[in-house]
Order: sequence, then structure tokens, then C-alpha cells
Amino acid sequence: MKKSVLILAVSASAILFSTSSDAQVIDSSKKAIATRQVPVTKQDSSRSTATTSVQTQTPAAQAATEGKVAGGVLMVPGKSIIDNTSKAAELTSLVSAIKATGLTDTLAASGNFTVFAPTNDAFKKLPQGSIDTTTAAGKDKLENVVKYHVIPGKFTKKDIALAIAKGKGKAELTTVEGDVITASVNENHNLELTDSNGNKALVTTFDAEQSNGVVHVINNVLLPK
Repeated sequence: MKKSVLILAVSASAILFSTSSDAQVIDSSKKAIATRQVPVTKQDSSRSTATTSVQTQTPAAQAATEGKVAGGVLMVPGKSIIDNTSKAAELTSLVSAIKATGLTDTLAASGNFTVFAPTNDAFKKLPQGSIDTTTAAGKDKLENVVKYHVIPGKFTKKDIALAIAKGKGKAELTTVEGDVITASVNENHNLELTDSNGNKALVTTFDAEQSNGVVHVINNVLLPK
């Protein structure tokens, strides 16, 4: 029993350390150091040499202050979720859905939200006519779909990994819509999200910091009950 719990914890913690593709994760033994000391030699006016050091940041550390490319745009931490996503060429379908359902002000407001943002290609995978915004019922359905991708509070990649480890392989995230999304790590060590209908999506970009939360880009649209 102890061995199986340890394996689950290791699998979940794997999503903390990504390669160049955020969807693929690696073993914790390859964890990058946030800063490192680099020796630099310089000469003073008397031609004597001295050794000092400077700090260099990894891409992950730089992203926290400079922003991160997500959805085809550099998302800046000082701007809101709606400000950043509105400029993302790969997230125009999501932004249109947000505007159509009147959720723009919510995602521009202060406070913390976690948004799992489906790409335009993800929306194209939906069956033709599955969401008909020309009817009141269709608009209500679209609103529920958008809210289903929003989690109250800020959940970074690290937070989700810890929740999965604590849940012994699964973590249930309650959405603004009221239903839950289940997070887990699949056999390829990718973070996988499962909706209430059994549909799955992978997180392709983690931790695009926002002034009012965080955005993770996903490759499928999740649907509530």
C-alpha cells in the first residue's frame, strides 16, 4: 500500500517539471534550479583580478515577471484574464463565447480565477450545431460551458500536482458552473482533465500568470452534465 501511494505521489509531482512542451512532463530528478551562480572575472584599475557572481534566471523564473506566451500571445502578469486572452489569436472562439455570455466583466475584475482555456481548434472539434447561440437555451448552454472552464481561486501547476498527490491520483476541481473537473496524470505523464461526461483534455501550456489569476491552455472543450 505504501509503495502504491508513493508511485501516485511521484506521478503527480512529475507535472511540476516540464520540457519545452508544457504538455509533456519529466522526472523530478531533472528539476531546474531557479537561479544559479555564474563566476565573472573583472579587472579593477590596478589590473588585479577579482571574482564576483551574477544571478541568471531560468525561463520559468523569467516568466513570473515578464509574462508567458499562451494562446499565441505574450500574456503579461500585470493585465487581467480578459485583457490578455482578448489579444490571443488562438483563443478567439473562447473570447467570443465569454463576450456572448456577458462574462467579460467577471474575468476583468479583481480577485483570483483559474481558467482552462480551449483553443480555437478545440472548439472546432465540437459537433456541428451542438451549441446554438441563436436560441435562449443555446445561450444558457454556452454560458454553462464557459463557466465550466473557470475555477474560483488561483491553481498553478504546482497546486494541481499537490492536489492530485493528496487525492492519491485524482483531484476534483469545482468550477464556477457548479460541476467538477477531475485532474489526473495519464500514462504519458501529461496533466489530463476529465469532464462530467468522460471527455478528456490535456493542458498544453501551464501557468500564464494574470493580474487576477492564471490561465492554462487546453486542447479540448470540456462539457458539464
